[in-house]
Amino acid sequence: MHVAVISDIHGNRHALDAVLADADDRGCDEVWCLGDVVGYGADPDGCCAAVRSFASVSLAGNHDLAAIGALSTESFTADAQASATWTGEHLTPEHRAWLGSLRPHGTAQSFLLAHGSPLHPVWEYVLTAAQAEASLDAFQEQVALIGHSHVPLSFARDGNRPVVPQRRTHGDEAQIGAQRWLLNPGSVGQPRDEDPRAAWMELHPYDGRVAWHRVRYDVGGAQQAIRDAGLPTSLADRLGVGR
Repeated sequence: MHVAVISDIHGNRHALDAVLADADDRGCDEVWCLGDVVGYGADPDGCCAAVRSFASVSLAGNHDLAAIGALSTESFTADAQASATWTGEHLTPEHRAWLGSLRPHGTAQSFLLAHGSPLHPVWEYVLTAAQAEASLDAFQEQVALIGHSHVPLSFARDGNRPVVPQRRTHGDEAQIGAQRWLLNPGSVGQPRDEDPRAAWMELHPYDGRVAWHRVRYDVGGAQQAIRDAGLPTSLADRLGVGR
């Protein structure tokens, strides 16, 4: 088994297509999606269709739930609220129903999956060692795969030693071994680590190997699609700088 772990696509079909092609080139035979298929980007239906076709596991993210009216946008920024409203208006009934069938957490093989964190699957950003410590105490599996932060990260705990957080860049690898982990693939469609390339993670469940990848895609095309759709221009601008 050879898995592509993806998250935070955010309606960016240009980035998603590039990641799926790279995963296929690397021999991945499954795709696990950690949520936020839609939101911010201009092709929510295209991204839903692709994830439904290729992913064997899919979670709901906060933007997915907001787009279908299942979650309040009160805490969203103005641009995020605008994109949630626009996305909800442009989703087909079929894709609205599909997003509504998803949950923000689940399991696959021996892995826990959560959009945000094992403690708070919808909303929590796990960015610090303290947050990771609390999350690692909240589940029994050895490894949890998480998204939501838009930053490729790993948090490892070896026995009673403190958690070791690590920002991950293209080509980084890890061996799961005997440690317990939180692993984040970063964002396909809206990276926030000042690298505009689409991010994903390669997982070999049976031998415990993990690798982080970045893929160049047509950022200009994704930006123009956002502008043409009448979405906030800031959502297009940020794609060029990875923030």
